[in-house]
Amino acid sequence: MHILGIIPSRFASKRLPGKPLINISGKSMIQRVYEQCEKSLLLNHLVVATDDKRIYKHVNEFGGNVIMTSITHESGTDRCNEVVLNSNMAYDIVVNIQGDEPFINPNQIDQIITNLLDTNADIATLAKKIDDLKLVFDTNTPKVIFNKKTKIAKDFVRKIDKISKNKNYYKHIGIYAFKSSILNQISKLNQTEREINENLEQLRWLENNYQIAVGITDHESASIDTHEDLKKLLI
Repeated sequence: MHILGIIPSRFASKRLPGKPLINISGKSMIQRVYEQCEKSLLLNHLVVATDDKRIYKHVNEFGGNVIMTSITHESGTDRCNEVVLNSNMAYDIVVNIQGDEPFINPNQIDQIITNLLDTNADIATLAKKIDDLKLVFDTNTPKVIFNKKTKIAKDFVRKIDKISKNKNYYKHIGIYAFKSSILNQISKLNQTEREINENLEQLRWLENNYQIAVGITDHESASIDTHEDLKKLLI
């Protein structure tokens, strides 16, 4: 079975420009992500997909696999699809890995691959139980609502107005495993109104009746989106 991990990486960022090349204790963010992904037991191919020559050059310099992609993509998913369409190899599963989590746990990558293989779902992703209630109200922390028995996603939201004391809430972790054919299909879908309003592309998939399996992880994810995030990481 051929399983490809793709790390979409853009230089442009409204809140933290050039973040893939930011130095984190001696290595760039993108190099740290890449090296963590290399520890996965199930990925047998790994590549960075970028639209920037500086990132392309840097990944080559540290010995990683990298490919140039279009500057017009609206999402990392679309960038992943371009890589697959232009590849000479047929992949069974494609994993879209966030390029701003320098210490991603490789077990999480293997977990979503296993989840996708073990279910009839089209897509697999991860969630972590929220322990700090402040995060429930934080609109920068997307939440996932899923069927507790089937572990299939029902909705993704940013805002929760009122909480229930007896209810658990789960933070969505934005890593995805796709069946290769499904990746191509969802890349052709038009954006939906809810997706645009919430800025959550996975809503497009749900609203077009694609099943998303949700795996529960105990590993915390730490994405770097702002200078404040970077400072916290380096403390």
